[in-house]
Amino acid sequence: MTPRQIIISPPDPTFGTPDDTRNHVVLVHPEIPGNTGNIARLCAGTGAVLHLVKPLGFILEDRYLKRAGLDYWPNVTLCVHDTWDHVTRLFPEDRLWLFSTHTDRPFHQAPMPPGTALVFGRESVGLEPEITQPLPHRLVRIPMTPHVRSLNLSNAVSIGIFEAMRQQGYAPCT
Repeated sequence: MTPRQIIISPPDPTFGTPDDTRNHVVLVHPEIPGNTGNIARLCAGTGAVLHLVKPLGFILEDRYLKRAGLDYWPNVTLCVHDTWDHVTRLFPEDRLWLFSTHTDRPFHQAPMPPGTALVFGRESVGLEPEITQPLPHRLVRIPMTPHVRSLNLSNAVSIGIFEAMRQQGYAPCT
């Protein structure tokens, strides 16, 4: 295996169950390979599982994706899902937190126990209404000034995953 080889894993049977102790980052229709690569590196460094929901705005062999993930790809648990429905079959809704600018609930008020799945939309438009409308009580936002429409996706994921880890005592990191 080369250092930048990307391996797709099937979902673990424990995902979404009480035995699931890992955090999850779900990117729905990501568009920019560099952002996804940075998020993959973040997942390698925090022990989070990375889930990508098709369609993707790039191919997994993209050199920018691989370069952004550096040589950490072998340490990334990556699952690729054909549809959002595949994700919702894995995770009960009480395990999902959807990051959106269309809510007033700040992310730090959401309980994020082990096994939480943090869901982020594509860079250009965020999460589609078909995803957010059925789950308005699972929406959270990152507070920011009105001068900015949104944060960079990899920055937003960093904020979310480290909040989950803070709530969990920074497990599994030391």
